[in-house]
Amino acid sequence: MRFLLFLFLLHLPYSTAARPSRMPEYNALLSIKAAINDDTQSSLASWGASTSYCAWLGVTCDPSRRHVTALDISNLNLIGTLSSDVGHLRYLGNLSIAANSLFGPIPGEISHIPNLRYLNLSNNGFNSSFPIQLSRLKNLQVLDLYNNNMTGELPEELSFLISLRHLNIGGNFFTGQIPPAFGNFPNLEYLSVSGNELTGYIPPGIGNLTELKELYIGYFNNFSGGIPKEIENLSELIRFDAASCGISGEIPLPELEVLQLWDNNFTGSVPQNLGTNGNLKEVDVSSNKLTGILPPNLCSGNKLQKIITLGNYLFGPIPESLGQCVSLSRVRMGDNYLNGSIPKGLLSLPKLTQLELQYNLLSGTFPETEKLSKSLGLISLSNNNLNGQLPPSIGNFAGVQKLLLDGNKFSGWIPSEIGKLLQLSKMDLSNNNFSGPISPEISKCKLLTYVDLSRNQLSSEIPREITGMRILNYLNLSRNHLVGSIPASIASMQSLTFVDFSYNNLSGLVPSTAQFSYFNYTSFVGNPNLCGLYLGPCKEGNINEVQRPPKKGTLSPSMKLLLVLGLLVFSIAFAAVAIIKARSLKKTSEARAWKLTSFQRLDFTCNDVLDCLKEDNIIGKGGAGIVYKGTMPNGEQVAVKRLASMSRGSSHDHGFNAEIQTLGRIRHRYIVRLLGFCSNHETNLLVYEYMPNGSLGELLHGKKGGHLHWDTRYKVAVEAAKGLCYLHHDCSPLIVHRDVKSNNILLDSNFEAHVADFGLAKFLLNSGASESMSAVAGSYGYIAPEYAYTLKVDEKSDVYSFGVVLLELVTGKKPVGEFGDGIDIVQWVKRMTDGKKDEVLKILDPRLPTVPLHEVKHVFYVAMLCVEEQSLERPTMREVVQLLTELPKPASSDSGDSTVSESPPTSNLASPATPPTKNSEDHPPRSPDLLSI
Repeated sequence: MRFLLFLFLLHLPYSTAARPSRMPEYNALLSIKAAINDDTQSSLASWGASTSYCAWLGVTCDPSRRHVTALDISNLNLIGTLSSDVGHLRYLGNLSIAANSLFGPIPGEISHIPNLRYLNLSNNGFNSSFPIQLSRLKNLQVLDLYNNNMTGELPEELSFLISLRHLNIGGNFFTGQIPPAFGNFPNLEYLSVSGNELTGYIPPGIGNLTELKELYIGYFNNFSGGIPKEIENLSELIRFDAASCGISGEIPLPELEVLQLWDNNFTGSVPQNLGTNGNLKEVDVSSNKLTGILPPNLCSGNKLQKIITLGNYLFGPIPESLGQCVSLSRVRMGDNYLNGSIPKGLLSLPKLTQLELQYNLLSGTFPETEKLSKSLGLISLSNNNLNGQLPPSIGNFAGVQKLLLDGNKFSGWIPSEIGKLLQLSKMDLSNNNFSGPISPEISKCKLLTYVDLSRNQLSSEIPREITGMRILNYLNLSRNHLVGSIPASIASMQSLTFVDFSYNNLSGLVPSTAQFSYFNYTSFVGNPNLCGLYLGPCKEGNINEVQRPPKKGTLSPSMKLLLVLGLLVFSIAFAAVAIIKARSLKKTSEARAWKLTSFQRLDFTCNDVLDCLKEDNIIGKGGAGIVYKGTMPNGEQVAVKRLASMSRGSSHDHGFNAEIQTLGRIRHRYIVRLLGFCSNHETNLLVYEYMPNGSLGELLHGKKGGHLHWDTRYKVAVEAAKGLCYLHHDCSPLIVHRDVKSNNILLDSNFEAHVADFGLAKFLLNSGASESMSAVAGSYGYIAPEYAYTLKVDEKSDVYSFGVVLLELVTGKKPVGEFGDGIDIVQWVKRMTDGKKDEVLKILDPRLPTVPLHEVKHVFYVAMLCVEEQSLERPTMREVVQLLTELPKPASSDSGDSTVSESPPTSNLASPATPPTKNSEDHPPRSPDLLSI
């Protein structure tokens, strides 16, 4: 018996020994799960179950020893922190927790994993400095910390990671210089430090990275000096992106596939052997100070897709070889000094989508074309020396949306074949020598919104068929030799916001109804035989076919009918809102239990949030709902947005929860943070961080708010632009705001701007909460003009809305309601200034004290780019940020401030912050790259 007991006791530790040896890994995984505050998709539900941890989601084990060798829990919408017990997974070779919402520090205990080769923590919210302990990972080959909130300087100790092949620390807030020791990675193939706040010189030691294939150092960094010559040693380098980071000097890199150097201060010439390797695909050296001629062999391998040289001082001919480069899709060489003719075949390239050669010295005729690219959407040849007649083959460009030929020496009749361009939305043939009549065939271009035929030799009458262009809003026929009357039917074109018939030989009565009642004297001056409106009474015999205007003070029957219908619709809407409100109150007691979904660690509950929903706590009402201020038990102040009521189940039917999960993961300095939301199926309450200084709209236009000083206005413009830029270009997935307006730009205690309510507008289709908001397109006064006929909203719609916000900052006026019926701030500004920044004092907010005139002009210039009628002409938000942060050096006439008010400041609303600047020493900013690259 004793012998059997001995055998049992002897066997007991042996049978249990296997599990304790792996218990640290088991416990470490449970600790990782415990540090997750919210697992909204229940992705880790299997963790802790009766199954072996080797079968848990994302866990991979060694098949023989049963140790954890890989952990991949990326893209699971996990919210919380990363437990330091991750260091107990001693056998890990692969650790990936990318694309979640983890915050706090990166645990230094990761350095306890000796064989770790792959570490990916990108697209989270980690917000510490770089943990130096990670430099002990001698076997680490991939380190990806892209798109977090990490701060501090880059440590020299990073260079101890001698096995690294891939290092991405871009998209953070690192400061200081690139350490010289970064040249000590013998195996590095990929290096990205872009999108930080780095300064200083690029270390020459980068040239020691002889295995490097891709190098990214641009965007928001601001380096001194140029690219070190040692970088020529990088014989394996195929992609180099140093865009928008302040560097200068010459370009030393000829052997590449992709070269991105736009928005810097490079001088000298483009390397003449660029492209000779036959592998060149993309070149963008725009917005520099380059001179010399273009390399002749850019497309020697027929792989070149994009050549962008906008805004330099390049001269000489366009290489003829580009006319045979069948791979080309974008040619953008505007704003240089190029001469000679347009290469034969260039307009016939099969993949060409954009051709921009404006503001050069090109001569010769418009090329005859046979085979055409069906994708060619933009032809811009403005302001050159092109001559001769336009060939009939111009009608073959069936896909062209913009045809810009102004400022040349074209002559002859405008070919009727232009009527075949059914996709055409903008046509500018102004300032040429065209003669003959205006072809009625133009009216077949039903998508035209902009027509400028001014400053030519056109004769005959204005064709009545022009009224067939139902969405035309800009028509300029000035300074020609047109005769006859202005067709009365043009007055019925409600889409028109601008007309100019001045300096012709027109006669008869000017229409005074509808849109024409808003046009002033300058639209008709220079026609001695025109009468009516501002031109004086008509003489007998001068009235031709045009109906006399109705008596002053009377309404036409159609206007009366519209007024009655409007009142009826308003009454029905008001009654519907009242009914929905009453029902929602009645259902409150029947609603399901509240559920709190958090996007970070929260020390309050839904009951605490519900306690905030009191009338006295209301701080705002808008299209997205009612906003309450609340104080949580721990003293934290929050803003609670009660979304406008939706029909039962609509929030779920429209993917509300999934979208809110995406919005909750967003972490950016200039975006209001969504802390969580409470839902009981009937109602959704969004909990945001509180912004004590309220909205920009309230501070500009509110009764209680004083006016913001100029330095703060400029600072807010830059910060809000950066927030929107992040949504458009750096989020995954990318987000269209849909309701950009001054009331959705909030200011914290330091008057730092934060973009709010992004992505909510599309959920308000069934809401009756606001009469000033379109649930899809945004708020009135901010809606881009193309929405009227496309019913689509995209990033360029946000850009237009942001341009309206910039105009609010300059003028101090609301977007609608201050300019007369049917007139918004964009139309008013264009009428007052003709879009010229030198006229900005006519519209400047009179409440402003002394302001730097060159800054005001620059913001106005950017605003007018943003509110271009054609969406393709607007910059991207990345380009808007670039423009706003590139404050030009004031011209001599602007070197002093412009005093617009002698009253001293009466409010402390302007924090003494200076906007970031990059001075351009030789010239004001050139036209930006206005289409996405």
